[in-house]
Amino acid sequence: MAMRSLFDQTVVDAASKIRGAARVDARTKRLALRIQPGEIAIIDHADLDLPCAQALVSRRIAAVVNARPSMSGRFPNLGPQALLEAGIALLDNMGPEVLGAVAEGATVELVGDALFSEGRLIGRGERYTFELLKEKLALARASLGGQLSLFVQNTLNYLPNEQALLFDAAAVPELKTRFEGRQSLVVVRGQDAEADLRTVRSYIRDRRPVLVAVDGGADLLLAEGLTPEVIIGDMDSVSDEALRCGAELVVHAYSDARAPGLARLQKMGLEAKVFPSLGTSEDIAFLLAYEKGAELIVAVGAHFSLVDFLEKSRGGMASTFLVRLKVGEMLVDAKGLSKLYPNPLPFGYLLALGGLALLTAIILVTFAPQVRASLELVLLRLRALF
Repeated sequence: MAMRSLFDQTVVDAASKIRGAARVDARTKRLALRIQPGEIAIIDHADLDLPCAQALVSRRIAAVVNARPSMSGRFPNLGPQALLEAGIALLDNMGPEVLGAVAEGATVELVGDALFSEGRLIGRGERYTFELLKEKLALARASLGGQLSLFVQNTLNYLPNEQALLFDAAAVPELKTRFEGRQSLVVVRGQDAEADLRTVRSYIRDRRPVLVAVDGGADLLLAEGLTPEVIIGDMDSVSDEALRCGAELVVHAYSDARAPGLARLQKMGLEAKVFPSLGTSEDIAFLLAYEKGAELIVAVGAHFSLVDFLEKSRGGMASTFLVRLKVGEMLVDAKGLSKLYPNPLPFGYLLALGGLALLTAIILVTFAPQVRASLELVLLRLRALF
């Protein structure tokens, strides 16, 4: 996300009053599925990540009240910036008791750095401004080098335990969707996922890849008028509408086969397969496409950078490293693919351009005597010739 707009805006009215109904949930992704425009999110989310913040922004909420620090300073996570740039107030570090002190649906009010519920003071926190955010980002970037060392060491420590991802394909569930002989597009709700998905529309139209959505990636596909064929993940950040779109559902389970996301689908009366595996849902989506015989795997919104993994609260990337090693050259990023499949001009533009050319010709023939005389001469010669 570009930083120019952030640094151009250094004054925010942190004393403004914001009033609305409260929606309370310790899981930000779950809250984003049900909160309505103008409401206030009460969350418990340390180091608020960009995808979760973007999900809240898309709901056009009024404010976010976080029980924990939205930016601890370990790394420069971009969630707080996304909120402020969307005009959403952020009251931070209120303490864990705020979730129990505010009732679901109660009317709450932010006044400066204070939170009130039904006229009663709940507590005080830290009200974000662009200037404060700029300071926190600078401190976080300074500590990123130390986080990198810890991240690499943790990855190396877990590699021996997770190497089964390279060799064990027995747990991959049987699906009705055919992958063999087709390419696959795996959509994750990560940074720039919406923009990346739009850039590969011509590829999707031409190649008809298997559309695989990882949790909330299903909602991105539906928003673009596309229907996923497979939805895979923990099922905690995907809407009911997406789950009922007709896609095959694959629940990511722990290696001991426990699948917390299965309960939601069973409650909705939906059938699902279970895929027990180490790693993230994104990892096993790539594995699924690979083991089912996809010719190519195109990733949209996938996590590749250090900040991406730290935002997901992962101290290492052993499983991701091993999966990328296994799928190898079959995996390409949508940003690179878009250079091979540039979007053509929309048909409406071409039609308008043709109409303009025709109108110009008519005007010339009608109002320019020399052009009209030349055309008449050409017609006479054609008649004489034939």
